Amino acid sequence: MQLSLSVRIAEEFLSKEKASMSLDELALLAVRCGYQALCMRASQVGVHSDPELIEKAASCMVANGLSVSMITGDFDTVYNNDKGPKSLENITPYLELAEKLEAPRIRVALKNDSDILNAQRAADEAAERNIELVHQCHTLSLFETVESIESTLKAINRPNFGLVYEPANLEICNQDYGFSTLERLSKWIFNVYLQNQIINAKGSVTLPTRCNGDISFDLISIHTSGGIDYENVFSGLKSIGYEGSITVHQSTQPGETPEESAKGTADFLRGLIN
Repeated sequence: MQLSLSVRIAEEFLSKEKASMSLDELALLAVRCGYQALCMRASQVGVHSDPELIEKAASCMVANGLSVSMITGDFDTVYNNDKGPKSLENITPYLELAEKLEAPRIRVALKNDSDILNAQRAADEAAERNIELVHQCHTLSLFETVESIESTLKAINRPNFGLVYEPANLEICNQDYGFSTLERLSKWIFNVYLQNQIINAKGSVTLPTRCNGDISFDLISIHTSGGIDYENVFSGLKSIGYEGSITVHQSTQPGETPEESAKGTADFLRGLIN
């Protein structure tokens, strides 16, 4: 498994457009903490970026010996809003961005069954460039419940369209995130996102879901105990033979610097992977 650090570590949880660190700084941080890849988001570079910035980002990755595990090329997908599926109507700029960054996959968004046809068309175009499209387990989407995730992926029915398995969102939606789910969805798992939380009716963050109402929780670092059962998660990942990217997909929590967060999580995850 390859450790990947999302540039989200330099974003706020609810404000994802502004980065607190440059890409050069993030790349150096990732190398110091032992990551092999960055997961790119629109806060650093996206389809809206000038060609010069994209070229600079690609050069930064090469100079630091890092790969790009995935791109999320716009803010609508990042925010999972109603405009998120628009990228499926014209996937070409996202494919061009992925190629320039040598990224193997692009995160996209589907909100309703009517988005499936566009997902198929976008996946077919992506296949011509040997690029995967993926959807994260996510609230307020077709990827909330395990049943809906499976049925949607079967409906899309494209070998290069898969899943970003993400246990925290599954927990928010009151879904099993352990071995039975990993086994059920294993053939579609192209990437893994990790973030952590403690479900708490009086928690500081509240998110709406379609399947489970409004859910409140407190964010905690991935390497802090009491939240997601990561020993169970990694036991399941090993059981299904997963060997892809493990992406730390969480903003820095209060009381930690980005480097402290990235290093603490990397050390914790290496103990689970090895």
